[in-house]
Amino acid sequence: MPIAEDKIADMAATNNVERIEAPITWKAYFMCAFAAFGGIYFGYDSGYINGVKAMPYFVHQQTGLPYPPDGASDDEKAYFVLESWRDSLITSILSAGTFFGAIIAGDLADFIGRRLTIIAGCVVFMVGVILQTASTGLGLLVAGRLIAGFGVGFVSAIIILYMSECSPRKIRGAIVAGYQFAITIGLLLASCVDYATQDRMDTGSYRIPIAIQMLWALMLGVGIAILPESPRYFVKRGKLDSAAAVLSRLRGQPIDSDYIQHELAEIVANHEYELQVVPQGGYWSSWANCFNGSLWKPSSNLRRTILGTSMQMMQQWTGVNFIFYFGTSFFKQLGTISNPFFISLITTLVNVCSTPISFWTIERFGRRPLLIWGALGMLVCEFMVAIMGTADGDNPATVKAMISFICIYIFFFASTWGPGAWVVIGEVFPLPIRSRGVGLSTASNWLWNCIITVITPYLVGSDKGNLGAKVFFLWGALCTACFIYAYLLVPETKGLSLEQVDKMLEETTPRNSSRWVPHTTFASQLGLTEKGTLAPEIVEDVKRKGSVV
Repeated sequence: MPIAEDKIADMAATNNVERIEAPITWKAYFMCAFAAFGGIYFGYDSGYINGVKAMPYFVHQQTGLPYPPDGASDDEKAYFVLESWRDSLITSILSAGTFFGAIIAGDLADFIGRRLTIIAGCVVFMVGVILQTASTGLGLLVAGRLIAGFGVGFVSAIIILYMSECSPRKIRGAIVAGYQFAITIGLLLASCVDYATQDRMDTGSYRIPIAIQMLWALMLGVGIAILPESPRYFVKRGKLDSAAAVLSRLRGQPIDSDYIQHELAEIVANHEYELQVVPQGGYWSSWANCFNGSLWKPSSNLRRTILGTSMQMMQQWTGVNFIFYFGTSFFKQLGTISNPFFISLITTLVNVCSTPISFWTIERFGRRPLLIWGALGMLVCEFMVAIMGTADGDNPATVKAMISFICIYIFFFASTWGPGAWVVIGEVFPLPIRSRGVGLSTASNWLWNCIITVITPYLVGSDKGNLGAKVFFLWGALCTACFIYAYLLVPETKGLSLEQVDKMLEETTPRNSSRWVPHTTFASQLGLTEKGTLAPEIVEDVKRKGSVV
């Protein structure tokens, strides 16, 4: 039920930094947590192709190569694989679609809302899945993966935005980390289905893993349609009565309670403050606002955009998708593993079991320590794998040790950089550019995902670079860059509201951010009346500017 207009005009506000959000309820927790389900179809779609590319029937269908005879030599088996260019195209084309999908989603989320953008992504994705399922050759498969990529781009960008804007600040990190956990479950489900269909000698070997994806998209689309829209979207559009009603539903409080009034007043005051700092204009100027300000000022829009896009770039630089996209083929190349599908399943299971640790650690220790120590752990493991594989890669005992270190490496990623990068990009952008900022950051993730999936087959393919385990020297060097980056540039946002993150970035530096404590509210900064309400001219200004996208 919309809140009365006179209530909006006399919106209760506070200068108490502890009173800007309602207490957490189980209802709020589960409503926000369901959105994380979107990670399942993101993870499944990313993971199923790893196994499908190594299936005998799929390789034969795509290349026309004869099946290796019983008792074939290792060289004959090594020859029966997709060519590097075909492997690269099939894997990377999805990322090309998601790159553009994430950027488009940044616009749509401001025009039609967060929820409808996610639902639209599910519909586009299902169209792409239908085309892939119907394919018997390269052309339709690639077209389907490209279209599905647009849908994945919509969802992967806006789910993060939606959860960050709806979640209570004290559990926001854990909620968004749940998205990464859902991604790992999707990867695991994909590995299980691939494992079950790998030996089929008909089109069902690859069509079954592909078609199952429609179930995840359908479940997400229907579920998100039942959930409320983001209250911050309504504030951005000047629909404060709708924002109050949604906030009441999310927090489980009466619409006229002080908790709802105070939180809404803080969101409104922060939005007005940001509009004063960077005035809104037309469509192109709204995009240009993402790049306003000084490179040397942590709170500038330019610095935040660079932080978000580089954070997602660094997540890809960790090299983890080498294991999840090319792991089965890589393990097969090692020559001493009898069932590479099973080893790939184990690495995926490690990923799933390790991620829930971050639900606690990301709120207990914070974002910044997880990213720093996670990068350190990964780089040590990657250099160990590279050194062992280069020095004694033909020894079965050495290969087992390499796989052990790969599993430890995945543990470090899954409990730190996996969820941490998504959490940070959902928190650092101000409301006027938040949807576009998150869209650009997610697009950066997919751009680098695409770059890595394009070049990796040429680095490790037996008909190209054939680096083998030496490729881990590259991933280790890039993880060293991630370690330095996290120490110098990543701020601590634990326990802060999205509005308090804005204030923190203005008043401190990334290396000192963990010591910053909220000391005022935007409502008190912009003006409280003697009655303890937000100045009515602020409310009216936000409502008036709400028509500007």
